[in-house]
Amino acid sequence: MFVISYLQSEELFYLNVFLKLLLGLVSLVLIINKSGKGNLAPSTPMDQVQNYVLGGIIGGVIYSPSVSILQFAVVLGIWAFLIIGMRKLKTKSHAFRMFIDGAPIVIIKHGEVDVEACRKAKITASEVAFKLRREGIYYVRDVKRAVFEQNGELIIVLKDEENPKYPIITDGVIQSSVLDDIGKTEEWLMAELQRAGYHSASEIFLAEYEKGQLKLVPYSQEKKDK
Repeated sequence: MFVISYLQSEELFYLNVFLKLLLGLVSLVLIINKSGKGNLAPSTPMDQVQNYVLGGIIGGVIYSPSVSILQFAVVLGIWAFLIIGMRKLKTKSHAFRMFIDGAPIVIIKHGEVDVEACRKAKITASEVAFKLRREGIYYVRDVKRAVFEQNGELIIVLKDEENPKYPIITDGVIQSSVLDDIGKTEEWLMAELQRAGYHSASEIFLAEYEKGQLKLVPYSQEKKDK
């Protein structure tokens, strides 16, 4: 306790700031390495919030003499525990991941704008038109599918594109809207999975449709290697 009180003294103000900066830097590196690199290029609300809160914690405490280094370390530890724990839950629970990150919203399908989907995504007609023009598209009828992503980007699939830009299975979940884009059904997909030796979509980490072929990436690599 004497050491902590001594470090908090005015004479060692800059040393105290240095130690807090060092602790903040180390904790930032550890959290990024343990929780994943997603916050380096934020693609979900959780990535953004993680950056804001961590920056606020470090920036708000460094120059505050009333917050000791020990208290600072405890706060960083609690935040790291929450972030790493939530990311692990996201990998294990599809429902929890949807609750935290939300889901992409299809706002244009087969050349028609889904007004209710736009309202749900909180995007106006002007914003839709602007995002389309930015991609060199001037008519909605030319769009087979447009998806408003969690990070605010609009991903567009044109009518003359043969391959979808989205996988048809992600994290063991069938993407029915993508199947509709390629003119296939879930029955067809299940038949293809069984032909490849799988019993359900839950066994597949990622499935892509490319040039009429189904490319599968299973959770277990045993069948893939056979």
